[in-house]
Amino acid sequence: MAEGLSRSSYLSRNVGDFPAEVVINGRRYVKIDDLRYGTNPHQPAASYRPADELGAISGMEVLKNGKNGLSQTNLEDISGALNIVKFFDGPACAVMKHVNPSGAAVALPGESLKSVYIKGRDADARAAFGSVIAFNVKVDEETAVEIMSTFVECVVAPDFAPEALAAFNDGERFKLNKHVRILKCGNLQTLPRFTGETKEIHRTFKVLADGTLIVAAPLTTALRSVADLKPAEGENTRCGHQISTVSATEQQKADLLFSWYVNLSVRSNGVVIAKDGQTLSVGTGEQDRVGAIEQAIAKFRQKYTGTGTLENSVMSSDGFFPFEDGVETAAAAGVKAIIAPAGSLRDADVIKRANELGVALFHAPERIFSHH
Repeated sequence: MAEGLSRSSYLSRNVGDFPAEVVINGRRYVKIDDLRYGTNPHQPAASYRPADELGAISGMEVLKNGKNGLSQTNLEDISGALNIVKFFDGPACAVMKHVNPSGAAVALPGESLKSVYIKGRDADARAAFGSVIAFNVKVDEETAVEIMSTFVECVVAPDFAPEALAAFNDGERFKLNKHVRILKCGNLQTLPRFTGETKEIHRTFKVLADGTLIVAAPLTTALRSVADLKPAEGENTRCGHQISTVSATEQQKADLLFSWYVNLSVRSNGVVIAKDGQTLSVGTGEQDRVGAIEQAIAKFRQKYTGTGTLENSVMSSDGFFPFEDGVETAAAAGVKAIIAPAGSLRDADVIKRANELGVALFHAPERIFSHH
């Protein structure tokens, strides 16, 4: 912060001069608003939407604002969280922190939305402090009261019960969280999920250090259901032809699909360990595959506040295993089923080792690296 400036004056002096509209890749974008700041308080920023369409994020309605508006990081976390819950028909919750999920959960039969939220939060309750929370269903009163028991930045959902909004606005009762921002998102069905669903409007843009612009298709998946899970298969001269022969339970298959959908919004190298519709830990941003697994296991042991264990859990990996050590590390911690893409010269070696360790191994149809 510049010497002699208060925080408010410092921010006001860094408001950027952003035009009312811009044209990128031939499409016109209109300005939504100047943001509180970009990634950091000294970086001015503004948000834009396609001029001819409102989406799940650009069509959000602010039901309750905080002390000030949204930042770029708030919007990025909202985007990442909605990008997870969009996949599920049943109640789901994602808790995002610094553009990575700290936890996520889906409802098991008969489970309340409050319970789903607690599972998502308590996967890493420490990281969930000051997070962005997204739901794919209407938020009820008991879930709102639970949210208000700890500090969060934003809550976004398709709808909120009147009693839930009353709880969010009760600053006297919930002083710690009185500035929480409540946002009603646009139609989640406008977000692409599966291969073949994307339109030109969904293209992503990345600006490099010198202003170079990369335009790319969005990250989606070909895995639509557990029926698309295929046992891993590979061949090389060392091991010959290998196929995964270990069976996974129906719940483990559902958890594999769940962990894969969460992993689409994890910064690579990323792994997601899950069990019974809950992420137990997320390993993210590591430069090596086994390091991401080791990080996830260590985070679970240090930070998980639920009652579960890693025994009989499942794991997704956003890239292939170059060696057997990744499967060995996961199996030693209790993981019993894994999904990862094929592509390694040692795929057959990895499959053979997984069979020896009693781990069901499935090959995904694509790699899902996400380099934010």
